[in-house]
Amino acid sequence: MANYLGYEFIDAATVVFFDENGEFMADKTNKCLGERLSKCENAVIPGFYGSYEDGRVKTFSRGGSDITGSIIARACNAQIYENWTDVSGFMITDPRIVDNPEIIDTITYRELRELAYMGASVLHEDAIFPVRKAGIPINIRNTNSPEDRGTMIVESTCRSPRFTITGIAGKKGFCSINIEKEMMNSEIGFGRKVLEAFELEEISFEHMPSGIDTMTIFVHQDEFEEKEQKVLATIHRLADPDSIELESDLALIAVVGRGMKATRGTAGRIFAALAHAHVNVKMIDQGSSELNIIIGVKNQDYEIAVRAIYDIFVNAQL
Repeated sequence: MANYLGYEFIDAATVVFFDENGEFMADKTNKCLGERLSKCENAVIPGFYGSYEDGRVKTFSRGGSDITGSIIARACNAQIYENWTDVSGFMITDPRIVDNPEIIDTITYRELRELAYMGASVLHEDAIFPVRKAGIPINIRNTNSPEDRGTMIVESTCRSPRFTITGIAGKKGFCSINIEKEMMNSEIGFGRKVLEAFELEEISFEHMPSGIDTMTIFVHQDEFEEKEQKVLATIHRLADPDSIELESDLALIAVVGRGMKATRGTAGRIFAALAHAHVNVKMIDQGSSELNIIIGVKNQDYEIAVRAIYDIFVNAQL
């Protein structure tokens, strides 16, 4: 490609670096790459890999070329990072669930981070960080339809979103551990003791809604199943709960949108749509930023729930 274009070829292994633990060395890479790019007008740089300090090649995880492009955009102080792929932008939800979902015109880094974490996969989520640090927007474009505007990913924007929500994403395969204990709210350190049981077995938790006498921990079911009895025994030993109940085969859905903060009744419309679709809600979790609402449902209700939420906010625009 470099020969075809007549551009300089730069081997990524000479400008992208990892430490001995395999962690990306952002500052060293940015300095070295910036110096190298300042000496050439145009260059072709392969994505997805770099090198350890001793010269051995190290690859990024899947989608590493997205990350490499972001690193290069930051190093050369680009005005914009165009990421050319096979779709015309970031879709509001999974096209395997909803036919021909609308394309998102503009999305913020925070919104994208929330959606990518919950399974939306147009852009590798780690590709956000290098350009976000430099305030460089990302434009997702379609190689097969170059005339399409695609999706702009920005730090912040005063542009009003087309719909109240920006996107819907989710994952199946969670389970919940519901812990009950009278006067839990007055027992200092109770939450720490419960979470220590998961930490000892190296299990990370996804969400932790709680009440006065109850606490529920959501974890990935495949991680938890092999260690469940050890975790339960440790919770009993450390926290002495009155009871513990498990529920499996759950899905989590994230409804994300900067427009939700300024719109009254967003949660009400979500739950009205789910009730109309006969979907039972197992969990509700909303952060104080009002950027997203996490909903827990049974695995078999996941696709039905996503369609119901999409219909009410995009098709009906209520």
